[in-house]
Amino acid sequence: MKTYIIAIVLWTVVATPLCGQSYRTVESSVSFYSSAPLEDIKADNEEVIGVFNAATGAIAFVVQIKGFQFAKSLMQQHFNENFMESDKYPRATFEGRLSGYNLNASGKQDASVKGKMTIHGVTREMEIDGEFEVKDGLKMKAVFPIELEDHDIDIPKILFQKIAEEVEVTVNFTFKKD
Repeated sequence: MKTYIIAIVLWTVVATPLCGQSYRTVESSVSFYSSAPLEDIKADNEEVIGVFNAATGAIAFVVQIKGFQFAKSLMQQHFNENFMESDKYPRATFEGRLSGYNLNASGKQDASVKGKMTIHGVTREMEIDGEFEVKDGLKMKAVFPIELEDHDIDIPKILFQKIAEEVEVTVNFTFKKD
């Protein structure tokens, strides 16, 4: 139910000004990878919704934190309880503007997005370079780093060799016109 409410809010804020140019995610994934001396950590999440207004470049996403799936269930439990505090901060969000794309061009294009990302209750300005493609709808992909301390995510000293201070985030979105 909360996801449905968030989708309505996103739709109202970003997509309704020009309905003919609005898109919503039909496939989406966010993954992260952390490489540390003792252990690599990877998690994938498909519990992501997003909207995009092609006329204005406005874009917004919501990622459910508990949607991240790990190879080891204990990692998933520690991630949600100890690091992300998923009950207190159940989602991450991004709102911004995409630029550098051409809806009439074929093939992959470089594009960038600038906006505000909120993770663990902390909002930061971000500028991310990525790839945009008009193919079977719209496809967007980006890979970028997130510094854990920028979002007040603490790593206990005892775990510093198991958890990196920076994680690599990969986002893949496919949009269809509404």
